[in-house]
Amino acid sequence: MWYGGDGQPDGLCERAVVASNMSFTITDPRQDDNPLVWVNPSFTALTGYPVEDALGRNCRFLQGRNTDPGAVRRIADALREQRPVTEVLLNYRRDGTAFWNEIAISPVFDDWGELVNFVGVQNDVTERVVVEQERRAALTEAEEARAQLRMLAEATTQMTAALGVVDACKRLARSLVPELADLCAVDVLDVPGRGVPRRLAVAARDPADEDRLHELGRLRNYHVGGGSDTGHVLAGDRPVLVPELPERGADRYPEDPAAAAVYDTLRLRSVMVVPVRARGSVLGALTLITQHPYGRRYGPRHLHLATDVAGRAGLAIDNARLYETEHAAAATLQRSLLPEVSGVPGVQVAARYLVGVDGNQVGGDWYDVLDLPDGALGLAIGDVAGHDLRAAAAMGQLRGVLRSYAWDGGPPGSVLDRCDQLVQGLAMATMATAVYARVDPPDADGGRMLRYANAGHPAPLLVEPDGTLVRLDAHSSPMIGAIRPPRSGCRGEGAHRCLPGTLLLLYTDGLTDVVGEDADKRTALLERTLAELPFGAAAEEVVERVLDVCSPQRLRDDVALLAVRLDRRPPVGAE
Repeated sequence: MWYGGDGQPDGLCERAVVASNMSFTITDPRQDDNPLVWVNPSFTALTGYPVEDALGRNCRFLQGRNTDPGAVRRIADALREQRPVTEVLLNYRRDGTAFWNEIAISPVFDDWGELVNFVGVQNDVTERVVVEQERRAALTEAEEARAQLRMLAEATTQMTAALGVVDACKRLARSLVPELADLCAVDVLDVPGRGVPRRLAVAARDPADEDRLHELGRLRNYHVGGGSDTGHVLAGDRPVLVPELPERGADRYPEDPAAAAVYDTLRLRSVMVVPVRARGSVLGALTLITQHPYGRRYGPRHLHLATDVAGRAGLAIDNARLYETEHAAAATLQRSLLPEVSGVPGVQVAARYLVGVDGNQVGGDWYDVLDLPDGALGLAIGDVAGHDLRAAAAMGQLRGVLRSYAWDGGPPGSVLDRCDQLVQGLAMATMATAVYARVDPPDADGGRMLRYANAGHPAPLLVEPDGTLVRLDAHSSPMIGAIRPPRSGCRGEGAHRCLPGTLLLLYTDGLTDVVGEDADKRTALLERTLAELPFGAAAEEVVERVLDVCSPQRLRDDVALLAVRLDRRPPVGAE
């Protein structure tokens, strides 16, 4: 050992330590507060403290306001447990300049195992730490940039898939929480640039805060040009950034105690309000808020990102608004081509038509109900290939032709054959599926004979009074327009006698043929839904239940649905 009996360095080793460029210190734990009892000249060179100012003091005088308390605590624990420790912590020289100090402390024991000293070696590693911090900062900045790009991409993807303005706003709010904000609100004007906005979407880390955010918007009654950050942004002013909001609601809204009370429950810290623009007009405002105690403090970099997000949102909302307008017009036109289902003696009839979401163009699905001159009931449903105005026009023509032939009292197979001949002869449509059924008047027992023909359409379903489900799939034939039929006709007919109380359901394939799903399983679901209906369920109840259970989550194709319940009435001539 190079220590004497008193624990002090001596001889050659002492001279080497004194001459070393590394700072060496020795403390005496047997004295009160473990003071320094020896330092080499390199300690003075490193810290600026001369020997006389250092000796007799605990080396914590090198610590300062930004020294990590955790590192200090770990050193204290090691000294108390008499074990070696190495830490890097921020120390301060005599002139107040900071440096990163790598400290290695080892206990020294005498021949009897008693602790006599601690030896410390200090090394200025400022350059190394700074380089490492810069590297970490660069990595953090790069990761943050990647995270922002991912968030922008996700927000854009979500909004692009939206089905309407409200859906786009909700998707936007959800995509920004918690990545960019703890709270998010989207306010949209019905008329760009004027009026009072509607708060169409909110999102929050804590779901309970969403109701509070809605309430705050209601209480503040934002309007274009009003005396609020949101009002100014809606009027076209610059985005608003408030890095530190007042802690108390009374300071934020001194004239509005109710809003101040809600403000206090939200624990708001920092806020950004940016305009949502499209085509040069302000459509609304995007509000992003952080909360105490962990929310970030917004700065110019965050405002730039929020402005970018709002710009993308403006395009998405504008496109969604245009889609809604065109989609509503398409649906109105489509439904105008369909018949009004009026009361038919002896039967309950209910129909629904749902417009698909893939595009704003009208489709070729249709249905019809005919109270025929001979007392029979004519039922038709079909689907013209395509989703455009040409398909809609062909649908209208085909429906008119079928009506004309059915009105003459022809059998179902003949009606479809004649439609096919005319469609192909006049090039009215490419191809179409159709079912035409004729339900005769009640016989002496109250039953009705049902005859039907099917041109490539999904088979109608029939539920008998005892609950038996029948698939009307006899004599299926090719689609209209698929092959040129002979003049004599080629379509066969199926027949089924229906007792009073029988339920008949006709539908188009938008209900069962869904992209990514098994058509057989969806057909089985439809059949199971019908079989489980309450005994004698009304036609209106039938269509509502079928759509509630069987409608696809995303309705891509149009759906036409026609339900007919044959009343339980006494046969003709019965008393």
